[in-house]
Amino acid sequence: MPVRALSDPVTRIVIINPNSTASMTTAMVAVAQAAVPNLDFVGWTSRLGPPSIQGAEDGEAAKTPLLDLVRTAAAEGAGGIIIGCFDDTGLGEAAQLAQCPVIGIGQAAYHFAALRQWRFSVVTTLAVSVPIIEGNIRAIGFGAHLGKVRASDAAVLELESDPEASARKILAQADCAEQEDGIDAIILGCAGMVQVTHAVRQRATVAVIDPVACAARCIDWLVQDRP
Repeated sequence: MPVRALSDPVTRIVIINPNSTASMTTAMVAVAQAAVPNLDFVGWTSRLGPPSIQGAEDGEAAKTPLLDLVRTAAAEGAGGIIIGCFDDTGLGEAAQLAQCPVIGIGQAAYHFAALRQWRFSVVTTLAVSVPIIEGNIRAIGFGAHLGKVRASDAAVLELESDPEASARKILAQADCAEQEDGIDAIILGCAGMVQVTHAVRQRATVAVIDPVACAARCIDWLVQDRP
C-alpha cells in the first residue's frame, strides 16, 4: 500500500515496485532522489506481488496488484509514475490508467542509449528474463542498437542476500559484453542492481547506464515539459 499521501502533483513522483521486497523500493528511491534532487520521490511496494520478478509467470502475477497501485497513485494526483521493474511489467496498461507520465526503468534506459546513438548490451539476472527484455527492446524499435542481452545468473534476491557473489557474476558478464559485443554502453538490467553500479563503472571502459537514475532524469524531463 502507499506509504504516504500525495500532496504536490507537480513534483511528487511515485516509484512503484511491482514485487513485494520493500528494501528494493527503498534503494530505488534513494538512487532516484540523488539523481534528481528537485523532485520528491516516494516508493510504493506491491505487497501482493511476488518477492521478485523473474520471467513471464512472475510478471503476470505482479500485474494486477501493480495496476491497482497505479490507479491509486493517479487518483491521488501523482505528478509522474515510474514502474520499478526492468521488465517494464504492465507498462502499457499502466500508461492508460493515468493522466501523468508513466514510464518504465527499462524503457528509459533504452531510449537514453538510443538518443546517444549508442549500441548497448544489457546485463540482467537470470536467463528466463532474456526473452522478455529482448522483446521489449525490439517492440519499441531499438533492435538495431542491441548487442546482446546477457544473463549473469545472479537471482534478483541474491543481489541483496549475497551482493559480493552477485557483483562478481555481473562484472564477469559486463567484461564479456565489452570484449565481444561491439558496444558503447552497458545497461544494468535489474532494479536491484543499483548496489553494483559503482563497481561496474569502476571497471568498465564503456558507459554504464543505471536504469533507475535514468528513469528519474527522464520523468523530470517529462514532468517539466508536459502541456
